[in-house]
Amino acid sequence: MTSVRKTVILTGASRGIGHATVKRFSLEGWRIITCSRETVPEECKRDPNWTHHISADLGDSEDLDQFIAEANVLLDGGPLHALVNNAAVSPKTPFKERLGCLNGDVAAWRDVFELNLFAPLGLARGFATALHRGKGVIVNITSIAGHAIHPFAGSAYSTSKAALSALTRELAVEFASLGVRVNAVAPGEIETGMIGPEYEALIPRIPMHRMGKPEEVAAAVFQLCGADFGYVTGTEIFVTGGQHLY
Repeated sequence: MTSVRKTVILTGASRGIGHATVKRFSLEGWRIITCSRETVPEECKRDPNWTHHISADLGDSEDLDQFIAEANVLLDGGPLHALVNNAAVSPKTPFKERLGCLNGDVAAWRDVFELNLFAPLGLARGFATALHRGKGVIVNITSIAGHAIHPFAGSAYSTSKAALSALTRELAVEFASLGVRVNAVAPGEIETGMIGPEYEALIPRIPMHRMGKPEEVAAAVFQLCGADFGYVTGTEIFVTGGQHLY
């Protein structure tokens, strides 16, 4: 009996955690469909498993609908085995001041929620049928900032990630009847291009005394999509080196 090649759709794929997650799924032989505002990095265009990339701004409702339509055409009525909602935005001032509840533009809050919360909701709905066919998994990338005040992550970002944690639970209950599991991964301080020197001050508050690697987040995402976690849904895994315990 020939095994079906599994397919993952992943957003925010061009860098950082998203890029590392693409590489992990590719190493495992999955067919990969991605989305980001940017094009695929040159070195990744040689990856035979990175089958399709669609450039779109998922914070824009028209782009979101177009991406869902194009990706469903690519699926061609076949199953989807994993949807990883990684795309997110965390606005800052030009001098990296933390944007709180008093100094942040309310219109910018709406933009943050469009991408960080409403896009994952729209994608879950838009791919529900394909996920049902594949008895698939949704993994939402949340954040440690959604659970405690963070010195650098702004209030809009933090509250949107807290809302995504709640959405994960809601989706887990509703999608269970479709045979689809829904979980979240909450990274802490991860070594990506978004991390600046100011983050070094946070290391003493991390029990493992180091920042995490994008590949470690990717590994958690991948494991949640496997059969070994077949009875796990509605759960949020903290990839923080223990930082969330404080």
